[in-house]
Amino acid sequence: MKHDLRPARLSPRDILRVGAVGLRARRARVVLSALGIAIGIATMVAVVGLSESSRADLMTRLDRLGTNLLTAEAGKDPLGQEIKLPRNAVAMVERIGPVRHATATADVDARIRRSDVVPEERTAGVTAQAVRTDLLAALGGEVDKGVWLTPAGERLPTAVLGAVAAERLGITRTGETIMMNDTRVVVVGILRPIELVPNLDRVAMVGFPAAERYFGFDGHPTTVFERSTDASVQDVRAVLARTISPGDEAGIKVSRPSDALAAKAAADEGLTSLMLGLGAVALLVGGVGVANTMVISVLERRQEIGLRRSLGATRGAIRLQFLTESLLLSALGGATGALLGAATTFGFARVQGWTAVVPPWSLAGGLAATLLIGVVAGLYPAIRASRLHPTVALNAT
Repeated sequence: MKHDLRPARLSPRDILRVGAVGLRARRARVVLSALGIAIGIATMVAVVGLSESSRADLMTRLDRLGTNLLTAEAGKDPLGQEIKLPRNAVAMVERIGPVRHATATADVDARIRRSDVVPEERTAGVTAQAVRTDLLAALGGEVDKGVWLTPAGERLPTAVLGAVAAERLGITRTGETIMMNDTRVVVVGILRPIELVPNLDRVAMVGFPAAERYFGFDGHPTTVFERSTDASVQDVRAVLARTISPGDEAGIKVSRPSDALAAKAAADEGLTSLMLGLGAVALLVGGVGVANTMVISVLERRQEIGLRRSLGATRGAIRLQFLTESLLLSALGGATGALLGAATTFGFARVQGWTAVVPPWSLAGGLAATLLIGVVAGLYPAIRASRLHPTVALNAT
């Protein structure tokens, strides 16, 4: 009775065991080769994770601050002359149906000094503005120390400082005084940074009545702020300028402060793409390292290959062995890189006070990329190993 002889097939478990033999025998080289893959994957996972964490934090801030705030500022007419907003600009804006809240600020011609012994030209980069008592509520600002202007306090020589203004003037507590022109003004409050309108951080704010009484303010606002319903922001924006200054609306600059934060998110996306490109380059370099390691491994293990061939191993089995070894090497680097990237994201997000976000697709994509690198990097060495003739391989020294 005749039986056809067929080569035995390796089970998946045997394939993994044979593929892991070469990795265990050359541990230092394996670590260095896997490190290149790990750096590339860690870079890509960390970049995606930090970008998503930053964007999530930005979206949270936008939700908290609101995207329904519009500002209208006085500009210049076609002849280049400064336009003055009408005194009743706030009342005019409040007549727009969807508007929920409107307020205003105005530039005040006053030099601000820490004390009367400081020369007038040394203003520390702090300017003065007249504000309404409802400004803080409209902008969502918060008082860090002291109190905000009250209906009584807005008529007195009292001021509230922005966070940067207080730092520049050296004011650390309320009750201290500063000089505005030749008038001594008591600081009753210091604000926390106002994210939507950061220029107010460098301002000393007094009430409209006090500005008119002590600093010759004419009562014309410089900037009007309004909040409307989210759905009607664009409609209000379209009519805001001509409502404030009918006939001269071209000289009124209407803006949406939250657009600056949205632009920051767009800039972050561009930077993320750049960093992902750098991570891809690092991954490519790691793949070249894996290929180099596998080629050297084939050269060093020719006698082993010849012995296995002489004992009946087929070319397919040899190819599968070295391809598996390459895949295991790449997977080791990929898994290490994914863990490092996720750990970096969580650590940096915690330091920044963000909610850490590591998209699952970034981990899956990173591991898939490493497997692809492993196949590409191991394919040539595996084919080369399978083509070695047993006699030539056994005679290699």
